[in-house]
Amino acid sequence: MRLLRLAFALALVASAAPASGAGRLITATDIYSFHWAADPRISPDGAQVVYTLVSVKTRHDGYETALWIVPASGGAPRQLTSGPHDSSPRWSPDGSQLAFLRASGEDGKTNPSQIYLLSMRGGEARPLTDLPKGASSPVWSPNGHFIAFSSTHIPTDFDKKKAPDAEPPSDVRIITRAVYRMNGTGYLDPDRPSHIWVVAVPEFPGAPATARPVTSGRFTESGFLWSRDSRTLYFTSERVLEPYYEPPHSELYSVPFSGGAVVKIAAIDGPIGAVSLNPAGDRAAFVGEINHGDGVAERSYSQPDLFVTSLEPGSTPKNLTEAYDFDIGSGVGGDQAPPRASSRSVPFWSADGRFVFVNAAEHGSANLQRIDAASGKVEPLTKGDHDVASYDAASGARRAVALISTPTNIGDLYLVNEATGALTRLTKINDPLFSQLDLSEPEMIWYKSFDGRRIQAWVQRPPGFQPGRKYPMILNIHGGPHAAYGYTFDHEFHWMAAKGYVVLYPNPRGSTTYGQEFGNVIQYKYPGDDFKDLMAGVDDLIARGWVDPQKLGVTGGSGGGVLTNWSIGHTGRFRAAVSQRSIADWTDFWYDADFSLFTPSWFRGAPWEQQADFKARSPITYIDKINTPLMLIEGESDFRCPPASGGEQMFRALKYKRIPTVMIRFPGETHELSRSGKPVHRVERLQHIVAWFDKYVQGEEIHTYDVQ
Repeated sequence: MRLLRLAFALALVASAAPASGAGRLITATDIYSFHWAADPRISPDGAQVVYTLVSVKTRHDGYETALWIVPASGGAPRQLTSGPHDSSPRWSPDGSQLAFLRASGEDGKTNPSQIYLLSMRGGEARPLTDLPKGASSPVWSPNGHFIAFSSTHIPTDFDKKKAPDAEPPSDVRIITRAVYRMNGTGYLDPDRPSHIWVVAVPEFPGAPATARPVTSGRFTESGFLWSRDSRTLYFTSERVLEPYYEPPHSELYSVPFSGGAVVKIAAIDGPIGAVSLNPAGDRAAFVGEINHGDGVAERSYSQPDLFVTSLEPGSTPKNLTEAYDFDIGSGVGGDQAPPRASSRSVPFWSADGRFVFVNAAEHGSANLQRIDAASGKVEPLTKGDHDVASYDAASGARRAVALISTPTNIGDLYLVNEATGALTRLTKINDPLFSQLDLSEPEMIWYKSFDGRRIQAWVQRPPGFQPGRKYPMILNIHGGPHAAYGYTFDHEFHWMAAKGYVVLYPNPRGSTTYGQEFGNVIQYKYPGDDFKDLMAGVDDLIARGWVDPQKLGVTGGSGGGVLTNWSIGHTGRFRAAVSQRSIADWTDFWYDADFSLFTPSWFRGAPWEQQADFKARSPITYIDKINTPLMLIEGESDFRCPPASGGEQMFRALKYKRIPTVMIRFPGETHELSRSGKPVHRVERLQHIVAWFDKYVQGEEIHTYDVQ
């Protein structure tokens, strides 16, 4: 059977026809040669940029990471560390050292990460921490004497380290909280909240250093940063034992660097994060979401805004972007964000404290915005049809660095002039591969839906597209549902186009980057009118004469999997469908998902309180109307959309109906299969999806899915 699968995979790759342009067609296995830049950090003087380079392991079963550096004035990047699991580089305030994380073991998971120090004058990196439960999120104090970090370490861990022959603790879980596991993380341990620790930086290389906890207790602290005088640490926290009974929220707190009482600084009606201090150190900017508005008890989607606040206890934050109806601190979705080593960017201030800079997403693109810290006036710093995925700024250097992706480029680093927004490209990370490929830009279109609402979409056409010829089409639906496609790289779309399909990927109502009302309009109505938006897009392409109405396929993952299941239960126009990590029955999902739906954001109550609504909005309710051949893609470790709540139900029901159906299960994979799963699994996933469409949309003779 293994030989059959291998032959099948090789046949799929070999079947790619020669490109009509200057290069060859992209293949599914090209992902093995991809490289990703992650977490760029510019030096304090603005002269150099260090970043994490992510590569696929030789065996294609994981990823490796190492630190690289590139001059901000231009020049060839060079490797700083050997890896294979180095990440999170952070410059010391004087730029003389780098702190970073290094993990050991298979895929960096056997031994937890520790903080290492690397002198920029030369020499080997040396360990700074040695905690049994590891360290993460290093942050230098402004005076350069200390590094704060996160750890789930508890005092008894030292005892276990000293006594390795001690009897191991019980492996039986006593679960008392409704949220007890998390996709990608596994089972949660409420006895190990993540706390803030501090370690002194030795004066001499290799000198011993002892870490100590700054915070303690039952709650996790995150997003921490130092005061300008290095005496206080600020952090965000949700200090409620069972937060799922309330709408999402967190607050800004402070604690003395030496430890002591925690003081609440500021809060809004919702969660906050991505905090940064102004140059004077008396105000903070942060990204937050307001839970309530327009008479709605709790929104399904709350658009993020930029707030500023005083650092006096009990301060009331000011919403600077209340009148700016787009997503602050957000971007657009694709399948090629760095699969490892990513870190969220935080707003940065101008040297005079007048402006705050932050990325924002508008109509499928993401750029840096300059926001007046007093008036809230928003004006673009960078412009373009691209995705500013992450960024970092040098204090007072009037320059920043941004990681930017486009529909034909996975992502490269650009120097950003703070005054003009001018972009200077610093890296060409994937040029050795991409210079060989025939990649075309997608065409952006707008069309009207059933009620006159305008919908934005992109169309990826096959290389060498011939006007007048009608192509088979794949409708590709994004998840979320509060997310967005846009001007970023998607290997999946290029691969499908290279196989001869026109790929339509729209942003139906409920998508982000179009304002609060557009995002929240599907509350208590999902799926529903968003399906009509999708069908209007299919009709638009048919009317343009680009696609064959008799050769249509549909696919999507997560929320897109929900809409795929829904679509084939409400129309017979698709010849084949591929539903990925989906939901079939909302009632089962309510009980099984890793997060709770206890608050009335998606449904107004529990399943037994809203039986009719749960049933009406569940794709499995319409199983009797489905006659479309369906493939189901499932990650066996998916805690977000467990297979039992989605694919397994669809599979068993369609088998009962004798409709062609197959379930492809990926061992060990989570909900992130398509974005950060094992490279070999990501490739096989793509190959199976296209093969299913080749069989049932194109009519090719493929026997891989015959009943064995």
